[in-house]
Amino acid sequence: MKSLLVMSLIVSLGALGCAIEPTSRQQHEAEVVVYGGTSAGVIAAVQVARMGKSVILLCPDKHLGGLSAGGLGWTDTGRKEVIGGLAREFYHRIWRHYQQDEAWKWQKQSEYGNRGQGTAAIDGIARTMWIFEPHVAEQVFENLIAEHKIPVHRDQWLDRAEGVLKENGRITSITMLSGATYRAGMFLDATYEGDLMAAAGVSYHVGREAASVYGEQWNGVQVGVLHHRHWFMKPVSPYRTLGDPSSGLLPRVSGDDPGKKGQGDHRIQAYCFRMCLTNVPENRVPFPKPDGYDPDQYALLLRVFETGWRETFHKFDPIPNRKTDTNNHGPFSTDNIGMNYDYPDASYERRREIIAEHETYQKGLMYFIANDRRVPIDVREKMSTWGLAKDEFVDNGNWPHQIYVREARRMIGEHVMTEHDALGTQRVPQPVGMGSYVLDSHNVQRYVKPDGHVQNEGDIGVSPPEPYRIAYGSLCPKKAQCENLLVPVCVSSSHIAFGSIRMEPVFMILGQSAATAAVQALNDGCAVQDIDYAKLRNRLLVDDQRL
Repeated sequence: MKSLLVMSLIVSLGALGCAIEPTSRQQHEAEVVVYGGTSAGVIAAVQVARMGKSVILLCPDKHLGGLSAGGLGWTDTGRKEVIGGLAREFYHRIWRHYQQDEAWKWQKQSEYGNRGQGTAAIDGIARTMWIFEPHVAEQVFENLIAEHKIPVHRDQWLDRAEGVLKENGRITSITMLSGATYRAGMFLDATYEGDLMAAAGVSYHVGREAASVYGEQWNGVQVGVLHHRHWFMKPVSPYRTLGDPSSGLLPRVSGDDPGKKGQGDHRIQAYCFRMCLTNVPENRVPFPKPDGYDPDQYALLLRVFETGWRETFHKFDPIPNRKTDTNNHGPFSTDNIGMNYDYPDASYERRREIIAEHETYQKGLMYFIANDRRVPIDVREKMSTWGLAKDEFVDNGNWPHQIYVREARRMIGEHVMTEHDALGTQRVPQPVGMGSYVLDSHNVQRYVKPDGHVQNEGDIGVSPPEPYRIAYGSLCPKKAQCENLLVPVCVSSSHIAFGSIRMEPVFMILGQSAATAAVQALNDGCAVQDIDYAKLRNRLLVDDQRL
């Protein structure tokens, strides 16, 4: 079996015919158009092709796979047995790659072993692997696209103001900022932001609903609720001069009222980049000092260190070849709390500014810990042994090309998934996939308590008692708003339910199910809201979806 790396040139050459660069005012047509090159978008396009329909994968990004190829290699799976269909095939292809000796460049497979989140990373019986390097995941996605000869139009950005044309409740075409126009019978919005959905006039929500909206316990402001270990466990002063409010707040601390428990607000959980780091000297790039670096931005972290906190490296999760998927951990870490509230509805220009600020913050954080002499020497010396992986994200300075958009817009569709669905207290109608991960929200704000100390708020982790069903109606807009659009990423869900649904394997599952429904609606000549669910269910089961 040829390795993915050996095949990469072949695939790249083969994909040239698929990677069409549309010109201004060019017209394109397919039976289905998928907007968004995320994992859900790729899987959806593959499913459409396998069902014999023409499809164009239209993506703003140059790289395929979203977070799955953007650093999130320590997959948040939950219960793996509920992951089926093309999602499971993706992880099978990952397993196949790592069965080859040449896949292990920087360590032996036996040295890596079988690491995972309480369960095996490598399931030999099921021939799946759930933890992987970013470039391997991206190549698997590229291979899937090339094998199915799917046209991919990259670096194409929807004209969100005037680019969606609708007639009689149906999208007839969408136009990009380049001027290229795409006509189709069915459309899927597989973006993390829900841009096509919003531009099509579909209802959505941004921020946390009040707990009273859906009768939930874990939605809205959660002041005083402390889950996980991402909060200040010992008293820390947020003021520039210890204990002196008149001296002003340190950077990265809000002076706003955090709100009362259960209130709704505009805030969303923090974003970060899932960095791929290594401590192999030959493959390590020392942490760069970013333009605009300001050590004062990390003054609060020094105070955390002064309390004796030493968990800096607890989420350097090991992926193959002595690399990491490094994620947020602790009260002050890679999550850039409070700096993304306007991202979901922001213009492209403003989003780029937000992403750049996040990149400067996170690069600066790593440089600070590795180099600033005020950092405890045991932490600083260990961090200095780490750096960016030279063989990852090679066209982007070894930095992830995708920021972790943990949530943005969420559709308000035919069925709204809530914590009642996820926690099994009510029956979910017409399932098209399953979830099982913790209802997981990262912090949304860092505020000053009445006692004058700093605290984080919004971090929630509540485990479903068993895997739960995800309703077909959560992929569908309300029929009066759009009849030929399906949304497998920005699904119809409350903030806290989305905290569990938002996992990459689930996005792939929902991408396949949405594509199946789109093809069925085309074949039957009906709105996506009116399809025969029994027929959809039968096809999903044939394709090994777990319902």
